Amino acid sequence: MARSSERSRKRSAAKPRWRRILRWAIGTGVVLTLVAVIALVVAVYNAKANLPSFDQLKSSPNGQMIRVRAADGTILVSLGPSYGEWIPYSEIPDVMRDAMVAVEDRRFRSHWGVDPVAIARITKFAIETRGTGRRLQGASTITQQVARTIFLSNSYTVGRKFREIILALAIERKFSKNQILELYLNKVYFGGGAYGIDAASRRFFNHPGNRLSLSEAAVIAGLVKAPSRYSPTADAEAAVGRAGVVLQLMQETGAISASEAADADPQAIKLSPGPQQNSVRYFTDWALPQLETLIDETEAPLDVWTTLDPGMQTSADTAIRANAPAGTQGALVALDRDGAVRAMVGGKDYVSSIYNRATQATRQPGSSFKLFVYLAALEAGMNPDSQVQDAPITIDGWSPRNSSRRFSGQVSMRTAFAYSLNTVAARLGQQVGFGTVADMARRFGITTPVDTRPAMVLGTSDVRLIDMTRAYASVASGGTAVVPYGITRVTANGSVIYQHQVDSSRVLVAPYVAQQMTDLLQTAVNTGSGRAAQIGRPVAGKTGTTSSNKDGWFMGFSSGITTGVWMGRDDAKTVSGLQGGTAPARAFAAFMRQAVASRPVEQFDTKVTLPEWQEEPDAESYYGQPDDQVYVDENGNPVPAPQQQPAPQEGDEVDPAEQQPQVQRVPDEQLDQDWIDRALGRGPREAAPPPRRAPPPERRAPDRPYEEESRPYQ
Repeated sequence: MARSSERSRKRSAAKPRWRRILRWAIGTGVVLTLVAVIALVVAVYNAKANLPSFDQLKSSPNGQMIRVRAADGTILVSLGPSYGEWIPYSEIPDVMRDAMVAVEDRRFRSHWGVDPVAIARITKFAIETRGTGRRLQGASTITQQVARTIFLSNSYTVGRKFREIILALAIERKFSKNQILELYLNKVYFGGGAYGIDAASRRFFNHPGNRLSLSEAAVIAGLVKAPSRYSPTADAEAAVGRAGVVLQLMQETGAISASEAADADPQAIKLSPGPQQNSVRYFTDWALPQLETLIDETEAPLDVWTTLDPGMQTSADTAIRANAPAGTQGALVALDRDGAVRAMVGGKDYVSSIYNRATQATRQPGSSFKLFVYLAALEAGMNPDSQVQDAPITIDGWSPRNSSRRFSGQVSMRTAFAYSLNTVAARLGQQVGFGTVADMARRFGITTPVDTRPAMVLGTSDVRLIDMTRAYASVASGGTAVVPYGITRVTANGSVIYQHQVDSSRVLVAPYVAQQMTDLLQTAVNTGSGRAAQIGRPVAGKTGTTSSNKDGWFMGFSSGITTGVWMGRDDAKTVSGLQGGTAPARAFAAFMRQAVASRPVEQFDTKVTLPEWQEEPDAESYYGQPDDQVYVDENGNPVPAPQQQPAPQEGDEVDPAEQQPQVQRVPDEQLDQDWIDRALGRGPREAAPPPRRAPPPERRAPDRPYEEESRPYQ
């Protein structure tokens, strides 16, 4: 009996102890919860106090969207991070707002920044998939995504998630729902380098974000979940399929009716063509840095309109790939008559090598540098028919050789240039001065250092392809400076903030010098070392080959397009068989046939107009027996040719007066340019003389191509 009562006392004592523990636990929990709530409230209001204003968030640096367009308006490349124009909430299409809410946060209008239902759902999912390693997602509200996008990183940690919740609650306390949605739609990443619906709309549909249709809005709203997977430019089919899911969700939430969902057709959307990413990048990498000196706009989205012709660019890329020898690189630059860069290839493949050999590489130009030697000689008073000596010469211990190892004696400048005789170039350089040749090269746009040692006439100074192309283009323009440019205009939000102006006022040489040089260049293609560059219409150009066939060049122009081609190895090793008149000339021809196909055939104006100092020759130059059937009196005035008399026969009577024809002055004819043309055998001014075909300096085997240059430098 005593033992039973003792057990009763123990049980009655245990009950109050458990109750006390339970009450203590509940009390502690309540206290901790109150403390947590108080801490959360303090944290939220502290975060709210430190949040920037709405206007500050709108004006925060976002980056700048730059779309680079070709001459025909097609997009070459879009650069980012790309932010479009900020679209206020009132201007955002209703279908875009509804689509985003339906797919990302259908209870957006009712929660306080954090969705308890979504948290409960993700908690259940976490329990069911525990240990599988699957990532938890889908519980973030639009407000939480705004907090993460603007203030946090995308790191997946508990600490970051807690800070995200604090900021989301604070944002809801400070901004309205409309403001939060406006921030979200103008800030969130949609793939393809586009941030915000305006950038995404311009990127994928090529129009501003305030003109989105229902189908387009569904495509954009579907990108947020996985921008890289559903990007229209990466997988158009996946993007369309995801848009269908968005339309279904919009119908479920009542944003659109069943008929509107059925009428929407994402497959009919016309997507903006994806920008090219290979050879055009050589051009954009060269052109875009120039924006820093052209404009001051650093925030508004830009459209940069360039000179590049997509058709010519494709032809240039194909020509280099098809003709560059195996193991070599190639580069090409094509300039229009005003300096507009129509095509630029800096290598065989931009993806494997971004080094731009058209604008960055400096290589020896070989005999293509002789352009400046002959320009200096022509400016000094010589002409294409001037006689020069092809003979051994030694200048300061340097003795150049011709590729044939032979000498032709007296030849015209036209012949010497056509067959790239090195001894003649050296002799001309010595006569005019090597410093004069260097000055001529700098005058025509060579920006790299130019050596003034005798061998410089054969192209021993390193140059850039774009500079050499510029020089030849200046000859094609009649001696007026041509400056390469790639940007025609820049627009920001539809307004032109930069417009290129072509300056054609700087004259480098007199027009007659440029015309004489064109005469020489045309002969080099018609009969000389550049015959492989013929394209069925007039072409003027020059080859270049350096020591041991390390570099091959061809520079030329036709129908307003000047093109320079270089080929060689990046390590400057010998390339067997590489000469300017082979692969580079063939690449030039392959490109130019396509580049000028739609242009009218243009004959070169090589009829020379002599300068004044040559129009007043010494009188004695007209004395003596004429060799062109034009007779003059003692004052240099032209007179009619005397009547030819038959040879007297034996027994004939001869009148002494008939033995000396009476010379009569013809006052009507003047000593002018037309008379000089007739005197020099050029014929009437209105009839262009046919191109002269200069014979080669020596007989060569018919099946052996002419090697235009010699070692050590060509």
